[in-house]
Amino acid sequence: MTALLRYQGALLLRSQRWLAPLVVYAAFVAVGIRPGDPVLDSLGFAAAGLVPLTAWLVRVCVTNEPDAARDCTAAARGPVRVHAAALLTGLGAALITGGAAGGAVLLLGRRTGAGAAEAALAGAGGLLVCALAGAAVGALCSRPLLTAPGYAVPAAGLGSLLALVIAGSPARVAVTGLVTGSARLPVGALAGALALACAAGAAACLVSARRG
Repeated sequence: MTALLRYQGALLLRSQRWLAPLVVYAAFVAVGIRPGDPVLDSLGFAAAGLVPLTAWLVRVCVTNEPDAARDCTAAARGPVRVHAAALLTGLGAALITGGAAGGAVLLLGRRTGAGAAEAALAGAGGLLVCALAGAAVGALCSRPLLTAPGYAVPAAGLGSLLALVIAGSPARVAVTGLVTGSARLPVGALAGALALACAAGAAACLVSARRG
């Protein structure tokens, strides 16, 4: 799996298809967050933007490889492992981006009602929850479940929106906790987001194996 992750990471970097989601997320954070803003509220804003970012990056990674090359890789390593590596690469890229945004917020934000360690832990939990939720959306709205971009892209956008607005959604719970000033680690939301991401990823990998 390590070799597959390196391969998928190299494909992502060389394709430069990560530039568009990175620029959009950077603009989102730059417009919505100002130095001196409450740090927890800013972390919640950064975490919310991570849902569509992760869905976008997961779709990029899943569709990045040409069909012929993907067939060769799947024949050598198995379609499930190949698809899982693509999903994990997209999630990892989103976590790196979100971690950078979270670090900037911790440096520039105004800590009120929470210490540095508490804010960092709560922010890391919120970012991870939203990244996992976005990974679930990306896995369900990409091949092999949705192959036509005309359906997959709007579905990913709608799925990201629903993940942030539906009552009880792990991403909404985590973001709401941060913007309301809660410095507690969102354990329940984290468990729910992990379960959703694993279920969505497993479904996509199994369908990939069947169609392979």
